This record gives sequence, C-alpha cells and structure tokens, in this order.
Amino acid sequence: MIYNPWRGCKRYSEGCLHCYIHSGDLKRKVDTANIVKTKDFYKPILKNKDGSYKMKSGLVYLCFSSDFFLEEADIWRDEVWQMIKERSDCKFLFLTKRIERINSCLPKDINDGYDNVIIYATCENQRTIDIRLRYLKEAPFLHKGIVLQPLLEKVNIENYLDENIQEVLVGGEENKDARVLDYDWVLDIRDQCLRKNVNFTFRQLGTNFLKDGKLYHLKRKDLMSQARKANIDIKNRKHI
Repeated sequence: MIYNPWRGCKRYSEGCLHCYIHSGDLKRKVDTANIVKTKDFYKPILKNKDGSYKMKSGLVYLCFSSDFFLEEADIWRDEVWQMIKERSDCKFLFLTKRIERINSCLPKDINDGYDNVIIYATCENQRTIDIRLRYLKEAPFLHKGIVLQPLLEKVNIENYLDENIQEVLVGGEENKDARVLDYDWVLDIRDQCLRKNVNFTFRQLGTNFLKDGKLYHLKRKDLMSQARKANIDIKNRKHI
C-alpha cells in the first residue's frame, strides 16, 4: 500500500531531469514546488470503531510522491516517525536522493525500535554514488537497498555492498527525450551483486536502450515487461 504524508518535490540532481512527479504534475497543471501535507497524513493511525487500524499490516511504500528527507518537510517528519514506530506491524519503505541529510532527519529515539524501516538510497552516476552510499552504509537501519534509476553511466558500487544491503534495483529513464541506458552497464552491476551475494533486480529498460551496439526506442508499456524477460534478476538472499 502507498502512504504519502506530503506531496511535491524539487529537482535535486541529474537524475531528476525527467522526474515522473514533475511530469505528472505538469500535465495536471499542479505546481510541484508547492510542498503540502496530504489528507492522508494520519492514515497509519486512523482506527475503525472497533479500535483496529484502518490501514492493514504489511509493506507500506512511504512518500512516493515526494522525498522523505525533503527540507520543506522537516516540520512534519517527527510526527510521521512516531506513527511508524507505533505501527510496528508494518514495514515502511522509502527512497531518498537526500540521504546526506539523514543525521538531521532521524528521530531522537532512533535506537529505540525502528526495525520496521527500509531505506533505499537513489543514485544515478558515480558522483552521486560516492556521495550518497557512504551515508547509506552508516545509516542506523537494519534494512537497506540501492536504487540506480535512471542509470546514466557505467558505475562501481561494489565497495558499498555490505551485509545490510538487501537489494540493488537498476532501471532506465522513461521519457521521449530519455538519456540512453546501456545494457552492458546493467550487466556489470549484476556481476558486482553476484560477487557480494546481494539481490539484484532489473526493474525496467530505458525508453532509449542500447544493447549490442544497437539503439532501441521503446514504448512505455514495454519497459518493465522486457526487463523481466531478460531474466537476469538475482534472489540469493532472503528478501526484506
């Protein structure tokens, strides 16, 4: 299930050029830079008349219409942390490009029961990898992952793949002007994950996809299905 306590975002690095949040808002004539709480802010702790939670137990995709570590959300985040702690029956998964803000975004009682949090650092090139993944390595969570989407160049992440990295997700950019995803880059990351015994998922191709020296221009509906057909995922470790 999805839980978006706020919405809106601001472009942060090279990977944000064709962000789906900005593209969708542009079509709906919504100002993405307007960061606001949503009507679902208290969704995790709302209860039925019998006292049971309305939001069922299970995996919760947190803040997928923004970034959980967004500066403008600093005034609201502590409340969300407390709801996450209360709902220990749920696993809250979020992605962030702003992981270098982690020390100012954590709850004061971080060591007192937040084992139900799964954090993914999102990177797009070697520069952002070398900045962000050292923060991910030090992050005080049991469950961590890496998202390389959109992957913009050949990268090396092997030194960052420790025992707490459960999964690496790789994908291309989805846009008519998308930057090219080279399949050789994907396979190289897969090899790194194999050597470190880390789960690997080829999430989607790019709209502009290079394989064996040939450039393909793909339709949106084919990006994920073609990635699955490649059959290169690795599921060696027990998943999160």
